[in-house]
Amino acid sequence: MTKYLQEERPSGDDGRPDAEGESLLNRRGLLAGAAGLVGAMLMGSVTPSAEASTEGSPEDPTRVPGAAPTAYGQRSAFEKSARIPRSWWSSLTPLQDSHGILTPSALHFERHHNGVPTIQPTRHRLLIHGMVDQPWTFILDDLKRFPSVSRLAFIECSGNSGSEWRGPAGQTAQQTHGLTSTSEWTGVALKTVLQEVGVNPDASWMLAEGSDAAAMTRSLPLAPILEEAMLCYAQNGEPLRPEQGYPLRLLIPGWEGNTCIKWLRRLKLGRAPFMTREETSQYTDLMPDGTARQFTMVMDAKSVITSPSGGQHIQPGFVEIRGLAWSGRGRITLVEVSTDGGRSWQQATLQEPILPKCHTRFHFPWQWNGEDVILQSRCLDDTGYRQPDRATLVAVRGINSVYHYNAIQSWHIAADGKVSNVHA
Repeated sequence: MTKYLQEERPSGDDGRPDAEGESLLNRRGLLAGAAGLVGAMLMGSVTPSAEASTEGSPEDPTRVPGAAPTAYGQRSAFEKSARIPRSWWSSLTPLQDSHGILTPSALHFERHHNGVPTIQPTRHRLLIHGMVDQPWTFILDDLKRFPSVSRLAFIECSGNSGSEWRGPAGQTAQQTHGLTSTSEWTGVALKTVLQEVGVNPDASWMLAEGSDAAAMTRSLPLAPILEEAMLCYAQNGEPLRPEQGYPLRLLIPGWEGNTCIKWLRRLKLGRAPFMTREETSQYTDLMPDGTARQFTMVMDAKSVITSPSGGQHIQPGFVEIRGLAWSGRGRITLVEVSTDGGRSWQQATLQEPILPKCHTRFHFPWQWNGEDVILQSRCLDDTGYRQPDRATLVAVRGINSVYHYNAIQSWHIAADGKVSNVHA
């Protein structure tokens, strides 16, 4: 039985010039090393990545000519942050390594249903048909002639954190929450293109279909998406990456990632949901009584502490607790942090920019005394929805679902400074 319901609601001192120069370099190196060590202590952790190999790098880069310009920029060889491929169908964003709110395109999480297709952009077509005045097939250059729009928005797979329903499964923030990322998206507003073809007043649903081998399709109610939906051809200032839908994808800010159809090739307007596989046997929420919630597309408010987080180690002393919060319903207005397993809560500072339907970074100063503790965060959005604790969520939803898990995440810090995932 299926119910149609809406979603509930981080010196020498001898005076000689050459000896003086050498001693200055030594002092500077010593000070730099000390500053780095103090900085690491203040941050509360020293990780293996802090000891990057120096092979191939000069002791003094001011004495060696640098590299020549390149046709396409690469990150430093000393930076190793990477996605985690998970089987053949997804990869996870390393949230614990992120700064600010934007996710580099190369680290944006992946989710696909039959691999990443290779598409020649000059051959790609978008067909719009069904209940429209004038069915039309657009090439990519046609769409780029429309007025372009850009916005920052997160995308989150509805299965993000899904492995946590039955117990603590992921070891790191990447493994528990890595199916979400924020990018700047550029394209044309959906409503602009639909105005061009003319929509029948009786049309209330739209079928979106991709050109991947799965021909991924979703039915979308037209009214709630029309103002914000975009047909995107660029991400973070350059064409979409293939795994993000190159050359064209749909973006519906705040809605579950599978509705943001990638490699978009067809839009069909109609009077009712098209009842595809992805909204019947998939992407429904199984409830404790055996019924399933359907079309629960909006991603509710959620947060996660990314530092300290699972897999990391910290030292006693000052630690800045950092993390991310987001809501598919609007803007994050409050994040609270608990350092005692939820018995008490203190307000964290939200870092600008604070944008609707976008990751928001928060931080909170903390002094760790070396005792066992449990860290948690919870957030509130501008609709008044507060992120639930696990017990409250499970009481309503049970543990048989794999989608829309947004309970408070708990990190246990042991006396030895090791951080691990627990349910508290």
